[in-house]
Amino acid sequence: MSDVHFGRIGALRSMMAAKGWDAVVIPDSDPHGSEYPAPRWRQVEWLSGFTGESGQMVVTMDHAGLWTDSRYFIQAVKELEGSGVTLHKTGVPGSETMLEWLSGHAATVATDGSCMPRLSAERIRSSVKVLYDVPDLLDAIWDGRPGIPQTTVITLDDETTGESRLQKIAWLRKFLMEKECDCILISALDEIAWLLNVRGQDIEYNPYVISYLLVTMDDVLWYMDKGDGTYDDPDTEDSLAEIQADGIRICRYDGVLDGPDSLIAVSQDAPRIYCDPASLNYDIYRLIASVFHEEDIFTGQSPVVLRKAVKNGAEISGMKEAFLADGVAMEKFLYWLEHAGRSGRTVTEWDASVRLTSLRAGIPGYKSDSFKNISAYGSNAALPHYSTPEEGSAVIKPYGLYLTDSGGQYIFGTTDITRTVPMGECSELEKEDYTLVLRGMIDLAMAVFPKGTPGCRLDVLARNPLWQSRRNFGHGTGHGVGFYLGVHEGPQDIRQNLNSQPLLPGMVTSDEPGIYREGQHGVRHENILLCVESGDNTFGDWLGFETLTLCHIDTSALILSLMTEQEKAWLDGYNRHVYETLSPELDSETAGWLRLKTLPVGR
Repeated sequence: MSDVHFGRIGALRSMMAAKGWDAVVIPDSDPHGSEYPAPRWRQVEWLSGFTGESGQMVVTMDHAGLWTDSRYFIQAVKELEGSGVTLHKTGVPGSETMLEWLSGHAATVATDGSCMPRLSAERIRSSVKVLYDVPDLLDAIWDGRPGIPQTTVITLDDETTGESRLQKIAWLRKFLMEKECDCILISALDEIAWLLNVRGQDIEYNPYVISYLLVTMDDVLWYMDKGDGTYDDPDTEDSLAEIQADGIRICRYDGVLDGPDSLIAVSQDAPRIYCDPASLNYDIYRLIASVFHEEDIFTGQSPVVLRKAVKNGAEISGMKEAFLADGVAMEKFLYWLEHAGRSGRTVTEWDASVRLTSLRAGIPGYKSDSFKNISAYGSNAALPHYSTPEEGSAVIKPYGLYLTDSGGQYIFGTTDITRTVPMGECSELEKEDYTLVLRGMIDLAMAVFPKGTPGCRLDVLARNPLWQSRRNFGHGTGHGVGFYLGVHEGPQDIRQNLNSQPLLPGMVTSDEPGIYREGQHGVRHENILLCVESGDNTFGDWLGFETLTLCHIDTSALILSLMTEQEKAWLDGYNRHVYETLSPELDSETAGWLRLKTLPVGR
């Protein structure tokens, strides 16, 4: 593999020499700013072998570097070995950012502007002498490059979503009127799926359709490729007919750039445009800048981002249904895992991952996993985004800690859960870490806070038990979760980085502190929280959290002396609620096992 990637970098350097470029920046996304791009746009992986979700490359004639964060340091070292690519660690004190390094080593730089966010490209442009925008830059050397995916499109009914697509479009047009704009270009795939009440499978684990959406005061244009108007897939044909019946015009995907329905043509009748620079790629922005007058281009966060994050009643009901079904699958899995180990059967990380997916797949309404399962035993769990290999995955032993981070995409919601499972005897250090991380998760779940509080002000609650013992973790504590959409969404989060977006009732956010000891073990506990109102008084309006996740927390590895009485009471109450809710859905043997697993902890 390393020889292959070394050769690909050599081919890129030959192109650079012919073009006169000092450097090429390889982005890690797609034309829509997606976190998980389809195979066509996994350019960093194709060039270097690095499979992490976050990491950009810079290639010069004498250096190839990958910049990524602490979630992927250990993984990157392994995957880049022998490729000729140097790891540059971001977020480490004293480390040099990609822009700082680039400005000192290159004057003329090329990048695939169709996959580079506008803001990122402009930062590069301000750091070097010349930036060339070369869409599909790697096409010339990437033999057999995958095409744009062509998967089934489905529509969701109003009962499931709680709001019709026409109602959402009317709301969006009201936003345009308030902004005194004539049209808005939506390029983020989750926003398009939410607006049109459509779902697809163009990106693995993400129910999206690769497309752009342009909404004017009189028209809605959906740029997507699903054939030439005749569809082999009856579901897609029916869905698109339904979409068109609502007055939405379906255009070619590349028609946004040229042709009778392009931005150039639309600009004649809708001269004032609104767009979100966070998801807009550099290539599209350059087109907008060339056909719209500068004073008629309005930029800001898409209004869809916040509206989508605040779930309505139908979506909340669906999410609760999803977590109930998912919890049943998780308990069946954990029962199987424990008894397989006790019987002496050899179970690998991959075996466990396959078993869990098969249990979810048996749930009516299941569409896919919501991301690639993380199934990690022992030292492998020290990699926060460990990629479980099918061949050569570790055997899960009857001692130590096993970590599973997984989720499901259901027609009625999206789930995400992490459980760290004691497989038998654990060391004192494993028990300490297990207990302190759980305390952090519980302390955040119990939070009560004034309305208007952003997640960055709550992050310390999940870290304080670890900090008191001089321990920490490098990733964020919480991310938004979509409604049968992306398992990661904003605009809210819970992390140390400053983000002024307040948590609002109806937002669904993860709660997942962790700790990772390279070569030893990793611990992460994750539940999903619904932000809810918690009363009002003379001091103001108050908010709190309702835990949506339904799966017991194993108490066998806890050091109870490290926990407060309030934390123990929360844990007992949570486990009791899990048993009472899930046991009627389980067979008698599994329910009996769960009853023992959820007994109150000793006081």
